[in-house]
Amino acid sequence: MKLATRLTILLACLTTVVALSVGMYAVNLSTRSEYATLDGTINSVVDSGLGHPNTALSDALNVVQQQNYNLTLDVIDPSNTVTQINSPPGALRKHPTLADARNSLSRVNTSANLPGFRIRSLNVGGGDFLLVAGSTSEITKQNRRLALDVALAGLFAALAVMVLARLLMRRDLQTMERLIAYASNVAKGGESGPIPPGLGSRDVRELQAALATMVVALHQRIAIETKSVETMQQFIGDASHELRTPLTVIKGYNELLAGPSVSEPLQQRALERVQREIERMEALVTDLLLLAEVREVPQSGNERVALSSLLTAHVDEFALENPRRAVTSDIEPGHFVRARNDFVDRLIINAFNNVVRHTREDVAVSVRLLRRGSDLEMRIEDGGEGLPEYGLRPQRFGRHDSSRSRETGGSGLGMSIMNDIAEALHGSMTTARSPLGGLALVFVFPRSD
Repeated sequence: MKLATRLTILLACLTTVVALSVGMYAVNLSTRSEYATLDGTINSVVDSGLGHPNTALSDALNVVQQQNYNLTLDVIDPSNTVTQINSPPGALRKHPTLADARNSLSRVNTSANLPGFRIRSLNVGGGDFLLVAGSTSEITKQNRRLALDVALAGLFAALAVMVLARLLMRRDLQTMERLIAYASNVAKGGESGPIPPGLGSRDVRELQAALATMVVALHQRIAIETKSVETMQQFIGDASHELRTPLTVIKGYNELLAGPSVSEPLQQRALERVQREIERMEALVTDLLLLAEVREVPQSGNERVALSSLLTAHVDEFALENPRRAVTSDIEPGHFVRARNDFVDRLIINAFNNVVRHTREDVAVSVRLLRRGSDLEMRIEDGGEGLPEYGLRPQRFGRHDSSRSRETGGSGLGMSIMNDIAEALHGSMTTARSPLGGLALVFVFPRSD
């Protein structure tokens, strides 16, 4: 069932319920008023004979006749004989009993023996009772007519509300139908085209805007997923190549060493080359495992890492190992991050290794750690040749030297590892040109108080 139909039915049902509730309440008030009027009439007749039993019958009859009350007057003697002294249209046909009279002496009452009547009695002396009875048949008929009128009014109100609701919601419902068709087409992968305009109420306009945002985000996500698939395919190809190369070298030297005429110097050089390739492949596998850990289980961790102290220690160590470099630092003390200590340590090590690998050993280096609002900014800069382009996301196995030499360019995973660790710590890494003339690695992390 469509939403428009359900809304229309709901409004019609609510209107019917409200109309019937109000109508039944009005009918109930009318019924109570009618019964109160009838009871007042009966009480006025009884009250006319109170206090003077000798003239009670004549007084009661006079009041009924003068006021033209539609009341039955019956006299009941001690032998339970009933004499009817006033018989209006619709008069009491069943004989009341002494028990009926005694039970209605104090107030207007009803009796199962006299259905459809309200009664009250008066002691007129000598053991006789005057019973005044008023018929409720007219009240019942009137109530039925009112109930029928209320039901018809509720039905007409429901129909009117249905028509009015359709007219008022027509534009909104048409717009929603177009949006539903558009969303279905997008979900099926069809050409979506421009989104239908948000005509109608504010809710419909907000729905149209939300759907437009969702579609844009969906297209962006598809583009990202497509790019990720392409990147993964390239990663698998590059990883296969990077691993196959040392394996090929090891296999070749192994065959060479298996030959009978290998000299001792050649054998020594072959063993050294095999050892280097094994170490390079071991480092490559270690980097790949670290990347998998960082990317598959991204987490900042619950450990409170003293970033200021850790960075200061690495700067001091770097300065000792590179005495020809002018190393300057501006590290604000007392800064912490929520992270895994091994991740942060590896990030800093990779940053300094990147400087050592890609710059001359006399190039200046600058390190800064400053607070930026609720974040911490760590900058590691050098005065080397920099990058061809800045601000790009690092590509795995991507080397910025044209030779793609593993001797100078490494495995091509260093920048990717740093970027992935920064994102795993809910931070970011960007590249920019340094005032020193080379590369500036800029890391931003949420600060832990």
